[in-house]
Amino acid sequence: MEQDNGVTLRARGSRDEAIVDAARDDQRGRRFLPRLTAASSDYSYAIVAEGAGDPVGGIDLDHLLPGRGTAEARFWVGPRDRRRGIATAALRTLSERVFTGAPGTPRLQRLELLIHRDNPVAQRVALAAGFTREGDRRGALPNLTGGFDDVLVYSRLASDSGEPAERLLPDLPGGELTDGVVTLRPLGEDDVPFYTELHNVPDVMASAVPPTPPHPAEVRRRCFWAASHWLAGSRADMIVADAVTGAPAGEISLYYQEPPTGQAMIGYSMLPEHRGRGLMTRAAQLIGLWAFAETGIARLIAGTFPDNLGSQRVLEKAGFHQEALLRSRLAGTRHDDLQYVLLAEDLLAQASGGELTQPG
Repeated sequence: MEQDNGVTLRARGSRDEAIVDAARDDQRGRRFLPRLTAASSDYSYAIVAEGAGDPVGGIDLDHLLPGRGTAEARFWVGPRDRRRGIATAALRTLSERVFTGAPGTPRLQRLELLIHRDNPVAQRVALAAGFTREGDRRGALPNLTGGFDDVLVYSRLASDSGEPAERLLPDLPGGELTDGVVTLRPLGEDDVPFYTELHNVPDVMASAVPPTPPHPAEVRRRCFWAASHWLAGSRADMIVADAVTGAPAGEISLYYQEPPTGQAMIGYSMLPEHRGRGLMTRAAQLIGLWAFAETGIARLIAGTFPDNLGSQRVLEKAGFHQEALLRSRLAGTRHDDLQYVLLAEDLLAQASGGELTQPG
């Protein structure tokens, strides 16, 4: 094949076995490509990056259904060449060729990707290559334990523009939000121990449904799937850290409940030893500034138990206003929910009055 999008795709064979070995020779390759073999379909290609002689990865068409004009694509890049846009360029190239019926490829009208939920790197590739997230497929891919994993389904049609998908919740600028006192960063895989510690604090547990310590599997899902939820635009989970020491102090999450009306909700919790320092008030302000400036969110709401005076003080100092009492709204042992709201003009009023510390 000729070079396109800065990469060359050529037919892959036994001489490219080293590509497969390199792709599997790291944690990510072993997690997401458990049964990979060279030339695994009739349409298996080596990816050669611009200016390089040796292949850096591979891309396949599999599960081809000519009568329906559909197939599944599978791609990988070796550890040393990831995060360079190579996989996106290769996927875009292959998509354009199958949709136009270029020589050496079948002509398709739909291309699918099956991606593990805890593989945000591949999800970013899909979005950048113009694929749309459709939903879940249960038990679709074999894993290393002999079982089958649930996966996300992404697709691109021949009629799609191929432009990168628009995201409801963009990445944080520079990867974090900070005002010099508190820092917010995305929740991730390495936060399992802290998340476990935080959610075993009695009063944090008491607000959960049910009010019990989370199961280790649920903790792992929350941390390992956080990036996927963010990319989907449904939720942004963040760690609240002391900006000076870097020590994690709590968590704050934004749930984008109603994109059509521009309403989202925040929830938060903090370790007892970090309370009373104003860190969560600052975190709520930072997340509000980001949401109003970078997303389509127009209203931020938050709810507390009516007797949770500490949480109410956090919200009021952050500029939220009490709006409603929703009787018996919360599940488990039914609880009333005292709701607060923050609008963009509320934050502007705080800023003009000198009550708001701008992020640095």
